[in-house]
Amino acid sequence: MFTVIAILIFLAMLAVLILVHEFGHFIAAKRSDVKVEEFGIGFPPKLASIKRGETVYSLNLVPLGGFVKLLGEEDSTEPRSFASKSIGTRALILAAGPLLNLVLPIILFSTVFMIPHNVLMEQVQVQQVASGSPAVEAGIEQGDVILAINGHKINNRGDLGYYVQLSLGSETTLLLNKAANGEQEVTLIPRWKPPEGEGALGIEVIGAEGSQQIVRQSYLPWTATALGTQRCVEILILFRNTIRSWIIGATTPQVGGPVFIYQMTAEVAREGLLALIVFTAFISLNLGIINLLPLPALDGGRIVFLLVELARRGKRVSTRVEHLVNTIGFALLILIMCVVTYYDIARIIGGGSLFG
Repeated sequence: MFTVIAILIFLAMLAVLILVHEFGHFIAAKRSDVKVEEFGIGFPPKLASIKRGETVYSLNLVPLGGFVKLLGEEDSTEPRSFASKSIGTRALILAAGPLLNLVLPIILFSTVFMIPHNVLMEQVQVQQVASGSPAVEAGIEQGDVILAINGHKINNRGDLGYYVQLSLGSETTLLLNKAANGEQEVTLIPRWKPPEGEGALGIEVIGAEGSQQIVRQSYLPWTATALGTQRCVEILILFRNTIRSWIIGATTPQVGGPVFIYQMTAEVAREGLLALIVFTAFISLNLGIINLLPLPALDGGRIVFLLVELARRGKRVSTRVEHLVNTIGFALLILIMCVVTYYDIARIIGGGSLFG
């Protein structure tokens, strides 16, 4: 029964993200006086449709996508066509979808901060310090309590790990409470590639005995919005750090397709509504970033053609060439998705870990 519910949750989440993405293209086109012929959720074959004004709104069978069909995407002679608009207007329409996917997480995170939720509060105490580590060089000792990192209060061990990952490779300030000397600030640089089992700082921590308590927490809308915006910026930094760690070989890239995302959705759904909202925000950020990449068939790839057109002083790339590149790019993306999905299914059949 839970599997059916998880599938429905997954499809609903995907539909919301697609709707937001396509609504970005839709509203930008409408504002730019471009005729929108069809607004579709999913890919054909068509299940149902309704026409309102000049636009057909359709629901399609394949739920892993969506589209906005604009008049004259390649024919600039059509009045109110996409192709007849300026380079800047066309770029705005193309970018609006991914940008709305980047805005949605701010709304979702802000909502989470406004809803009363439980937060674990504890004293994060250093239990062990590895020799030769950044922690040793900074003077961190067993028994020290970590109060803050770069001005961010540390409420629990999860906070510590989160802010350390944000600070990899850069000078970081820790506020400690030392048993002998009271509060003291130290600086160190968390490592990208620490020895196995040591961690970026080279410390093991515990929740000090008797310090754990659960606090009910929520924020006023304006504070929640600021925190939600800050959280989105931090996650973008984490994305950057993750990619850099792949490049330098500190971690191994993990790629998953729709099956992998469904599995993650099912696991997160067990944790409750707030966890699901946070996960949806995370996927939306991913979707926005990926669609802005300069890859064929994606919005970013189409924007590249506009930049080429700009560099050529308004001379457009051949429609045949652009169509061919986008078709090849789309075919490669589908092929990659099929391969990734195959390995996801093989891993599940083999009893592998969700993240293995």
